Amino acid sequence: MIARPMRHVPIARNRAWLAACAALIALIFLCVAWELWLAPLKPGGSWLVLKALPLLAPLFGVLRGRRYTFQWSTLLIWLYAAEGATRAMTDFGLGAGLALAEVGLSIAYFAAAVAYLRSTRSS
Repeated sequence: MIARPMRHVPIARNRAWLAACAALIALIFLCVAWELWLAPLKPGGSWLVLKALPLLAPLFGVLRGRRYTFQWSTLLIWLYAAEGATRAMTDFGLGAGLALAEVGLSIAYFAAAVAYLRSTRSS
């Protein structure tokens, strides 16, 4: 049996953490820009921009690498994947493209968070 060197674990952990942070921040900016400027439901922006607020709850815990925050935020992120999938099917034009971007960022965050959680679990 060949064991992996331990020096690769911190690199994988850092990459997963960085990917999760980038996906979460990008998703926050996407939600705000989508509902205020890019393709709002009403001209001039809509109150749907408030959908970005729940994403701020895990932001600081994720930035600090807190395992518990990663755990519960993987459940929260599926709400955004579901909203993106729904709007991708019902919206047209730019709105549908933004919805697909939301789905992609949600899945990217989930995958990075799971990779981070796997690299930080104790045996």
